[in-house]
Amino acid sequence: MSAEPTGDPRIGIFGGSFNPIHLGHLLLAETAREALALDRVVFIPTHLPPHKASAGLLPGPLRLELVQAAIQDHPSFVASDIELQRKGTSYSIDTVRSLRQQLPRAKLFLLVGQDMLSVKWKDWDELTKLCTVVAAGRPGTRARLSPKVKRLDMPQLDIASSDIRKRLQAGRSIRYLVPPAAHRLIRQRGLYSKQGGA
Repeated sequence: MSAEPTGDPRIGIFGGSFNPIHLGHLLLAETAREALALDRVVFIPTHLPPHKASAGLLPGPLRLELVQAAIQDHPSFVASDIELQRKGTSYSIDTVRSLRQQLPRAKLFLLVGQDMLSVKWKDWDELTKLCTVVAAGRPGTRARLSPKVKRLDMPQLDIASSDIRKRLQAGRSIRYLVPPAAHRLIRQRGLYSKQGGA
């Protein structure tokens, strides 16, 4: 991560498998950056996601490289390998605790999709004390927000990493679903499929 901004920085924490990162992820991050006046949004690929099967999960360093490629042109977006280095199951509370120690003066905002509110979170009460949980609506989700969660209204893009992987495995195009730089890496290395997609 880059040096801490001066003053009391407002930091968005955006974790996920990013398998692969897509335009919906970037739109959520940019919408949050603007709506919450964030100084920085930190993209954190999980090592092992606690609420998803890990089958078909691209190795962490490759997913991190895709994230770095996708956000390289945005001055307020950075990537962190904190969860990849920690190994084991990637719980948000562990990451937030670490960032709170590193950035004691920062205001932390944990960015999640609204669909993730229906799962059980480790140490939820402590998590909501250490940071503000911000939930962005996703197509087809109508989860009721708790008083401890801030809602983020954003344009809806019905894009899912699982669909992108299926498209690649079928040799279909993923153009305009993923950022161009990430798209090039996926094609060049044939990630997720032998053909690499169009």
